[in-house]
Amino acid sequence: MTDDAPVLVDRGPGPTVTLTLDRPARLNAIGPETVDALDAALDDLGDARVLVITGHGRAFSAGGDLEAVAAMARERGLDDGAGTAAFHAAISALLRRLELLPIPVVAAVNGIAVAGGLELACACDVVLAVESAVFGDGHANYGLLPAGGGSVRLPRRIGTNRAKYLMFTGETVPAATMRDWGLVGEVVPDEELPAATERLVARLASRSADGLRRMKELVDGGLETGVDEALAREQAVAADHAYAPDYREGLAAFRDKRAPRF
Repeated sequence: MTDDAPVLVDRGPGPTVTLTLDRPARLNAIGPETVDALDAALDDLGDARVLVITGHGRAFSAGGDLEAVAAMARERGLDDGAGTAAFHAAISALLRRLELLPIPVVAAVNGIAVAGGLELACACDVVLAVESAVFGDGHANYGLLPAGGGSVRLPRRIGTNRAKYLMFTGETVPAATMRDWGLVGEVVPDEELPAATERLVARLASRSADGLRRMKELVDGGLETGVDEALAREQAVAADHAYAPDYREGLAAFRDKRAPRF
């Protein structure tokens, strides 16, 4: 792959799409072309029931490609500030779009996940990571600010105190720490990441797509509203789901002591 095609799209196995950031020489730094490629891939998910995002090489992503952003600004006749703002708006919109997908999104973190790479992981529903992976914000090391949702999502995933620690110090922490802090769901030996991801994807794809979509909406929506409103919403959605075909199939499978066919 070249920088002209910075994202590899793989369909399968089954109803799964895997997007691989494929700029290993640049530690999968995210520039305008990567944002455009990811946007295009999200336009073409088809009937995918699970989306996986990973990286090629020793990094998941080391963050934004500042050189590429500066080049984009020159091409558009923008000054550095305006070019940076345009890129920030684009990546923020992309990650929000990713977050709102009605299917489970899995980050298979194969290595370094810093700054924009951490923000990308935070926008996914489930995070797997290899033992050698490290996570960090890193913006403070260069007097920069998170602009891909890091100041919003990171505190929600690991707590305010830990998020401020990472953001203020610019330090990195190992995958095991991020598991203990709540961002990473599972840490696996480096060589086992493909198999572990495949196992997780198979489990998710076997579930009711409608049920997972509703669960995701309830969890994410509940974080953005008061407890009473969230509980009322849960009751309303559960009552509606009781009439769904997958609900009836699930009950029939439980009664017949067989696996459901969703």
